[in-house]
Amino acid sequence: MSLDFEPSFNSVPQTPVPSSPAAENSVSTRRDSTETGAAGTESGGESFAEVALRLGGASADEAKRTGAIDTADDQVEDLFAEQYKTVSSPVHRAVWDTTVDTDLFRAKAAHLDTDVAAVSMRSLKVVRDARDNGTLYDERGKISQNVFQSLAAAGYWGLLVGKEYGGSGASMRQFTRVITRMAMIDPTVAGLASVHGCIGAVDPLRSFGNEEQKQRFLPGLADGSRLSAFALTEPGAGSDLTALKTTAHLEGDHYIVNGEKLFITNATFGRTVGLVCKIDDRPSVLIAELPGEETENFHLNRYGLYALRHAENNGLVFKNFRVPATNLLRPPQGDGLTIAYHGLNLGRVSLCANAAGTMRMMLSEMLPWASFRQTYGQAIDRRELVQRRVGHMAGLIVAADALTNWCAGLLDQGYRGEMECIIAKIFGSEAQKEAAIELFMKTHGGRSFLQGHLFGDNVHDFLAPCIYEGEGEMLGMAFFKSLVKDHGKRYFEPIGRTLHELGVTEPSLANPSHLWALRDPMTRYAKWYTGKKLRSTHWVNEPSSTSMPASLQKHLRFAQTYLAASGIRISDAMRKYQLKLADRQCRMSALSAQIQDAITILVTAQAASDQVDEINRIAADAICRHLQRRIVGGHPTDADFRQMTRLGQRIADEGWHELDGSVAATILQSY
Repeated sequence: MSLDFEPSFNSVPQTPVPSSPAAENSVSTRRDSTETGAAGTESGGESFAEVALRLGGASADEAKRTGAIDTADDQVEDLFAEQYKTVSSPVHRAVWDTTVDTDLFRAKAAHLDTDVAAVSMRSLKVVRDARDNGTLYDERGKISQNVFQSLAAAGYWGLLVGKEYGGSGASMRQFTRVITRMAMIDPTVAGLASVHGCIGAVDPLRSFGNEEQKQRFLPGLADGSRLSAFALTEPGAGSDLTALKTTAHLEGDHYIVNGEKLFITNATFGRTVGLVCKIDDRPSVLIAELPGEETENFHLNRYGLYALRHAENNGLVFKNFRVPATNLLRPPQGDGLTIAYHGLNLGRVSLCANAAGTMRMMLSEMLPWASFRQTYGQAIDRRELVQRRVGHMAGLIVAADALTNWCAGLLDQGYRGEMECIIAKIFGSEAQKEAAIELFMKTHGGRSFLQGHLFGDNVHDFLAPCIYEGEGEMLGMAFFKSLVKDHGKRYFEPIGRTLHELGVTEPSLANPSHLWALRDPMTRYAKWYTGKKLRSTHWVNEPSSTSMPASLQKHLRFAQTYLAASGIRISDAMRKYQLKLADRQCRMSALSAQIQDAITILVTAQAASDQVDEINRIAADAICRHLQRRIVGGHPTDADFRQMTRLGQRIADEGWHELDGSVAATILQSY
């Protein structure tokens, strides 16, 4: 959870550089970051984005800047074994391959680590007791130092640090489970674990640090004596990270840092930060230990911020600030942007896990209020509209759980998981926003805005995740870019280059010279297009009718059919808009959103089929119906309304085991 913005793409080009090799069939693990991976893009120069923008008529500066971001993306891709790269990811396969393993969209059973379980229990007790005793926050309304220290003693801050460095070595499945449970008590404490472990200094060090750096920093990050953040965003550099102005130059055995960072969560005196700066005009990352107080070389830029009010979020101002040269992280290929990109997926999944817990907290507050509040002599939990809200929030929760478990499992297996984790981030943040405004606030009415009410006190925190780790629609375009990249490399980039060599921006099929020049790339594309049209996608390892209810099987089939046809749908858009596709942001966003919803249906339906709780299955069916209508543009039927309201009534009458452990606050202004 951070206001440190994701380096997303400001446009999504269509004509990339030559494609990478096909995924290997042999099983291998993700490369250790100390190994040397492939160097840069295969062209050795221009990236996918730079080629497309240049051929499309963009300015040299825009093409170069966007190309730098795309190159960083390519370099992160090179850190992964072939079968775990984007072209081998479940989402990419579902859209482009003719044979797809349905089991790729089912979360594997999670391993139970007793050490992690013990840390989880101790940490949850610390925060629960502090909440109940009124000592969770200090006089400034921030998480108190006593709580930070008690969580350190419980092992909370070392969950993602390896056991050899004093941590628990939790998998992402285990970690996100802790995040969800912690968010049911306090979402800020849950989010700070993600800031510290996923996008703070922990992931850069464990992924890109040398052994000396790991030995020097990770034990302190594990025991909580040094909490961490990642200092990336600047006043003029958010999504456009090519605008970075913070610099560092080497003097003797230290780097001298000058510049300013903004919106850095968990950054205050005495913290350890991954500091992104330019060294010799190249983005780099230094591990910087902030002093315990202001000095002539460092001070905090404090400002009022409605979101994250229980956490530290400050600007950092460096003036001739000294950082040991031995603190420079050196990725096996790429530069500081490669490091920045690497931890983003962990943060995205953690955000979805946090949303799943936060929505549980909201629902736990809604139920007693709806039972207490009466209109015209009847409790509002007997009213259809309120029952629909309860049922819909249950659906949002089970879908967020499904995406979290699936994506965390992919990361544990070694997948890069960029597209999958973007889906989780966007769904989790948008679901939490909808739950807060449309379901939670509207049910509580005017009491929502009383001081001390869960909504009134936290509304900004409920909404802000829509821009954490990248604003949703911007991320949706990044998702689309990743999805079309390989297809564009294979079939559209050769056409674009040929036209560029001819000096033609709009080819004419009536022109014999155009047809002749394009004969080879057009033949290859026509062969692919015809084959994709004529051959239906074969889905293997599908669940049997005995293991999956008919209602969920129906959703599974819809998602499979929609995804299988999406390759043609996307390719048609690429052919229609050609090099102007980069400027069709609304069309890209719409296509991206529909595919994301189809993936969410596929994952949620499979996850629900593994559930024994009937309420979970009904909630999954309900949210899948909702997402399907969103894709096709339909309206809810009476049957849809009946299903949702009956679900809400059942939860109001019987409770729901997913809410176990939640404690509702006292009803304000009761009568």
